[in-house]
Amino acid sequence: MSKKTLLNSKDIEIILHRLACQLIENHNDFSDTVLIGLQPRGSYLSERLAQLLAKDYAIKDLKSGVLDITFFRDDFRRRDAPLAATSTEIDFLIEDKKVIIIDDVLYSGRSVRAALTALQSYGRPKNIELLVLIDRRFSRHLPIQPNYRGRQVDAINKEKVLVTWKETHKKDAVYIEQR
Repeated sequence: MSKKTLLNSKDIEIILHRLACQLIENHNDFSDTVLIGLQPRGSYLSERLAQLLAKDYAIKDLKSGVLDITFFRDDFRRRDAPLAATSTEIDFLIEDKKVIIIDDVLYSGRSVRAALTALQSYGRPKNIELLVLIDRRFSRHLPIQPNYRGRQVDAINKEKVLVTWKETHKKDAVYIEQR
């Protein structure tokens, strides 16, 4: 298997600032907006954006949380080993709020579909948007498109997109791996 670097840490930092500016442009002071990172990998991106918005762009009282979609997935019973659930941490209401679902890679769209189902347990949002670091546009199984994307990648099905975060892998990077 060969691995090619798609984004390095500097590229990711630039993309995070661009995404933060796009969010500010569309959501102003975030008084009616919440960020929800999908566990596990979308939570790192969500946390980074929340920190960036608070520190560099002075957004006050930004509400953010993480959502576990394990048991809402349509394939959780089809795996060889049982899936391990992570935690959901949403300590605010999403009723009549603008919700931004955040994940690292948009591939088939099934994780986002599961997130939409899981969010119903927390109320009825005013609207829902999707933010992803990587959009694999030719791999969709469901008609789901991101509102905000860091980078669009035309990876074929034999290629895998790997996102590493300094919190877990000691460096930020995005790779395309040939299988």
